[in-house]
Amino acid sequence: MQKVRLKWVKNRGLDHIIDRTTSIRASCLMLDYLARQPSSPVPARALARFQKPLGLTVPVLRFLRRHPTLFAEQPHPRFPTLPAFSLTSASDILLARLARASAVDSHLRLARLLLLTRSRSLPLASILPLRFDLGLPYDFASSFPSSHSDLFAVSNNHISLSASRLPDDIAISSLQRRHAEAITGATYRDLSRPPSSSHAPLAFPMRFPRGYGGMKKVKAWMDDFHRLPYISPYDDASGIDPDSDIYEKRNIGLLHELLGLMVHKMVRRNAIRLLREELGLPHKFTRLFTRYPGVFYLSLKCKTTTLVLREGYERGKLVEKHPLAAVRDKVQYVMRTGVLYRGKGLSKLVLDEDDDEEEGTLDGDEEFQGEGMDEDADVECFGMEIVDDDGPGNDDYDERDSYD
Repeated sequence: MQKVRLKWVKNRGLDHIIDRTTSIRASCLMLDYLARQPSSPVPARALARFQKPLGLTVPVLRFLRRHPTLFAEQPHPRFPTLPAFSLTSASDILLARLARASAVDSHLRLARLLLLTRSRSLPLASILPLRFDLGLPYDFASSFPSSHSDLFAVSNNHISLSASRLPDDIAISSLQRRHAEAITGATYRDLSRPPSSSHAPLAFPMRFPRGYGGMKKVKAWMDDFHRLPYISPYDDASGIDPDSDIYEKRNIGLLHELLGLMVHKMVRRNAIRLLREELGLPHKFTRLFTRYPGVFYLSLKCKTTTLVLREGYERGKLVEKHPLAAVRDKVQYVMRTGVLYRGKGLSKLVLDEDDDEEEGTLDGDEEFQGEGMDEDADVECFGMEIVDDDGPGNDDYDERDSYD
């Protein structure tokens, strides 16, 4: 299969979504951390070390003061000159809603992640950076084995998947499930056949940057790519040549399924790097994202490398919004209220249980709606170099700075 080398193209709409999700991620993790502290308020000095694990580009103290509707600043009881922070009443409401939404299917997301690995087991340190992306509770390592003893087991700081009683449909990829719904009565063998058969093939949805989808060489390349047989990411691929085109398509399918498991259909590159060997990915796996820009988008926003599933977003919004993502939108609404109204923000909040996403907006709120940005905001960037190595960098994950 002849490959086509395409230039990296910046997408302003997806970059804005990444910036927004990064702020929500930092707020949710900080809320969870403050809620677990035995004493309150917590000195700002003790929180300063979390800037890098939270993915913030500003100091933690500045971030906390920017959102007074989530984090209440007050003098430390013993040292009045030191700023300290505690949770507001709105934060307590949001934490309860986040916990309820996380309990919907977070255990199934973790089970599918373990099924993607070779040994059906992962170190807990490799899963912690994905806790926000998968929607896992803080105590998943202890709560899941007790509440779902038929699925999980923990030993030697590893969480493994039990093969005793797995749900029947857990090892079906999202691509297979989508085609099974479109083709009545189709079996897995039918779905894995190449396009030359009489049945519809398993084709990855392609959303190329503007101008690329109409190129003849790109169309010919994608036709050859889709003619290759589809290998489910949950199937054993040990008998396939790692240098073959079929194995590369298997890797694309695995990354497609991995990003599909994430609540926001995106993940930081270094989080995948911790899983690379267990997932069977090549050493320079970033090339898979840059080689298939119709399936994935690679962003350098927020001083890190973020990988996004293009089909997960339509006109700046999630196509399939998880209940946890809807609650996190409420977190972002509370954050914006604090930015706009500062100390009076708590009196402006509307957090009724039955509020829709569109309700609870504020006059003068300039929230980005993403209308048309996915297709029309692609801008070619020639001065950006994407580094694909395991050397030190701004976005390297340091286990010593792990934020639990």
